[in-house]
Amino acid sequence: MLFIGKYNEERAVGRLSEIVALGCGVNSGKARQIRIAAALHDVGKLKIPESILLKPGELDAQEFEIIKTHTVLGVETLASVQGELGVMARACCEWHHEWHNGGGYWGRRMGDLPFYLPFVAISDVFTALISERPYKQAWPPHKAVDYIQKQAGTQFSPELVTTFLSLIRSDKRVAAIFYGG
Repeated sequence: MLFIGKYNEERAVGRLSEIVALGCGVNSGKARQIRIAAALHDVGKLKIPESILLKPGELDAQEFEIIKTHTVLGVETLASVQGELGVMARACCEWHHEWHNGGGYWGRRMGDLPFYLPFVAISDVFTALISERPYKQAWPPHKAVDYIQKQAGTQFSPELVTTFLSLIRSDKRVAAIFYGG
């Protein structure tokens, strides 16, 4: 599968998270909430200096510590959002960089977090990999798929990787996100 064209990354993460949730058996109403909440996962980056966000090279240790704060800044930004959707959106902000094995930003295991966080995390990583950034070229989708597959059991649960890769390879809704169709 080849992804071309421009797409809104936040919307792509939200829509892909919804598709993954549906593929994992989540009902459509809850999956829609996941889509909306997931699309807000990086809102805290609005409070990160552009000099860090747009840096063409690798971040140094201090800059990396600053970029990690986008998770907490997102929670603060969405503090006044009420109801279940607000709770979900804040969780997406705070925990989307956590790993299955606890090796993420804050050392939390995905299994200890709300059930929808793994959908957001895997969707965010895939979208980031196939997207151009100031510090890297977009990866071809097959390379991103290989990366996701190699992270089974570490960054992502093996079961989630199996479902995700099946959806990436066969679900036309996934291609529509990136093709704009």
